[in-house]
Amino acid sequence: MNKTELTEKLAKKTGMSKAASKRAVDAIFSTAPREGIIASAVAKGDRVQITGFGSFERRNRKKRTGRNPQTGESITIAAAKYPAFVAGKSLKERVQK
Repeated sequence: MNKTELTEKLAKKTGMSKAASKRAVDAIFSTAPREGIIASAVAKGDRVQITGFGSFERRNRKKRTGRNPQTGESITIAAAKYPAFVAGKSLKERVQK
């Protein structure tokens, strides 16, 4: 399911107009600066926990040594921050059925 399909299903399920449901989906999931609630919180380092569904959080990856696959030369891979999602118990159970 893509964003358009999600917007249409939200409109159908809630009785909202498609325009209103698109604004709702954008308000939650947009990755544009200062727009998406989840992305903004995770970028600040906050954890977004939706009980039963899952948690979004920012994790830190340490600097490490890797290899250039073409030359075999050792390279240093810089430290990085990355988003992570952990599925909640209810979601895991639903998927397993």
